[in-house]
Amino acid sequence: MKKRHLPAFLLLLAGQAALAQNKYTLSGTITNKSNGETLIGATIRSGATGTATNAYGFYSLTLTKGSHELNVSAVGQKPKTITIDLAADQKLDIALEDNTQELQTVIISAPSRGGRDLRGTQMGVEKLSIKEIKDIPVLLGERDVVKTLQLLPGIQSAGEGSGGFYVRGGAVDQNLLLLDEATVYNASHLLGFFSTFNSDAIKNVSLYKGDMPARYGGRLSSVMDVQMNDGNNQGTHVSGGVGLIAARLNVEGPIQKDKSSFLISARRTYADVFLKLSKDTDVNRSQLYFYDLNAKANYVLGSKDRIYLSGYFGKDVLAADKVNGINWGNTTGTLRWNHIFNNQLFSNTSLIYSNYNYTISLRQDVNDYTIYSRIRDWNLKEDMQWFPGDAHRVNFGFNGVYHSIKPGQITASGNAGISSQELPNRFSLDQAAYAGDNWKVSDRFSLSYGLRLSAFSILKEDSRKTYLNAEPRLGAAYQLDAQSALKAAYSRNAQNLHLISNSSSGSPVDKWVASTQLIRPELADQVSLGYYRDLSEHKYELTLETYYKKLQNQIDYRNGANIFTNQPIETQLLYGRGRAYGLELLLKKKTGRLTGWLSYTLSKTQRQIDGINQDDWYNARQDRTHDISLVGIYKLSERWVLSANFVYYTGDAVTFPAGKYQIDGSTYYNYTSRNASRMPAYHRLDLGATKQLKQTKKFSSELSFSLYNAYGNPNAYRIYFRDNKTDPNRTEAVRTTLFTFVPAISYNFKF
Repeated sequence: MKKRHLPAFLLLLAGQAALAQNKYTLSGTITNKSNGETLIGATIRSGATGTATNAYGFYSLTLTKGSHELNVSAVGQKPKTITIDLAADQKLDIALEDNTQELQTVIISAPSRGGRDLRGTQMGVEKLSIKEIKDIPVLLGERDVVKTLQLLPGIQSAGEGSGGFYVRGGAVDQNLLLLDEATVYNASHLLGFFSTFNSDAIKNVSLYKGDMPARYGGRLSSVMDVQMNDGNNQGTHVSGGVGLIAARLNVEGPIQKDKSSFLISARRTYADVFLKLSKDTDVNRSQLYFYDLNAKANYVLGSKDRIYLSGYFGKDVLAADKVNGINWGNTTGTLRWNHIFNNQLFSNTSLIYSNYNYTISLRQDVNDYTIYSRIRDWNLKEDMQWFPGDAHRVNFGFNGVYHSIKPGQITASGNAGISSQELPNRFSLDQAAYAGDNWKVSDRFSLSYGLRLSAFSILKEDSRKTYLNAEPRLGAAYQLDAQSALKAAYSRNAQNLHLISNSSSGSPVDKWVASTQLIRPELADQVSLGYYRDLSEHKYELTLETYYKKLQNQIDYRNGANIFTNQPIETQLLYGRGRAYGLELLLKKKTGRLTGWLSYTLSKTQRQIDGINQDDWYNARQDRTHDISLVGIYKLSERWVLSANFVYYTGDAVTFPAGKYQIDGSTYYNYTSRNASRMPAYHRLDLGATKQLKQTKKFSSELSFSLYNAYGNPNAYRIYFRDNKTDPNRTEAVRTTLFTFVPAISYNFKF
């Protein structure tokens, strides 16, 4: 019996071997022809088989032996068709030309048709091409990727003038912000009016709303992955701009043509220059500015190796002469090595540094106080991508982060009776290993699955402890027809760094603390379901996503908590659980003279923490029922582009006093239910116009005009309560407004 079946078994093996021998792998890098920049998410396809480039422009595609017609495309590039005769494994680098006729303004993802990838399993991801956002009107005319992302569903502004944002009910600190893989702990300039991400230096932005690939971890709600330009390796170019509040300069060029390049991008505000014009010495000696500097260099060592070195340096200074001041800043550095082991295995090794600190200086008569805090990271990462065939794309790797946190230090002088104090430094080691696979089961059905194992160790002699967490990721996509698809996903995330803050905007004096014996890792389990459809021959795009998120070990304050206490912060905190759920809709017009989108989010976010609100569920601060954004860009002529966006959202949940009482002539307010009241609904209209002044091969210039809050709605920034001056028994609410009409003009150039 065995002998009878052995030949059939051998024939089966021989058939499989012959089939494998009839397939070969095509691999290489896809770049922009004019500047040599690698293209992220560019697609290369032969019939139903295709793939997309990774974060470094590398692709690997396994095809059958014979002749193939390849269709290559990327956002902002002219599609290209290449015919090849594949008879062996082959390396093919492809350069695409700029598509100067493209009318699209903001592209949210970049598959072959310029819309969402219906075949892939990835859900809840928003992508921005920086070249395409320049016409959207923003505050004071400064292009800002964070403000643009807040116009998309599920991503909500933390408030007027705020640099923070909420994603699917998560708090501001539950977003991981990466700049060339380095963590940015405070992404705000001027207390949140601008972000630290200078659009001149940025190539690509991807934001994952909970359904994160296994290579990401450390936050519950989202990952915002920002990648800097590599620099032009074909020729030297200078660009920049001058606006009402800031000036920018960007220089890039080859170190050695085709092999290496550099980028230097700087930005600085000059409000302090105008302060010096004042005759008041208290004013003209004050400081009010920020600056940031992005720098990057890369070098091709050979056909299989490339190294990158990038850094960011930013600082804010707000100071009143001889009175008080605050300064804060981020510093990051990333050294990366790309290595291609073979046409199916790609490696990226990174050594990453991140530092964030702030200093507060106070002077009262002859007494001086200085408050200082810092968080510093060293991170070693290894990310591998394996392309075993046309049906699988495997990612695996590990990373280890050493955290050093100085929670707070007070240095005092004088005779005020306050002595210098310093909380002990806290050290921890955050390690993780992961593996994931994207599996094309059939032409219509795809599956992704992965697992991230994290281990967070407290490095303290008297209280060492390690928290272990398994974080599974699962996604599925079924293509209903050529125009529509259904997707579903589940993910678990763990977070061991926590922001202790009384504000929503990411104040520079917020404290980052690591998990301790009392502060346990936060956990989030999210399930999501989505429907995606291309309409009217890909002119329109409809996206519907719904989600439910369960959160554990959530943190909130005791009633009457003091965030600035010099006692361990754990004494001010309480812990519990949370839940968030919602529906997100995006309708987008992608072609024609008029482009834009309608975004709507319906959501609910709550917490239940013992000791708060009589242990009942209550609204989280970031709970917001409705959030609507309408964006339109109209190409009026070859020289003029007009734009507008309208924003409306439900007022934030706040705690207003329920009553008051007086003691010795002083009024005290009584607060009952946490976050049971609402701020007034927020809405505004922004207008913009861009005029092309000159456009040649060697020089271009333009003027950009914007009007923020065009109809001058006095949106409430803060509401506080006080006794009426004529009748102290009456209480009056006082509304503070930041902006009504804010016009801006800027001049931009490139040569």
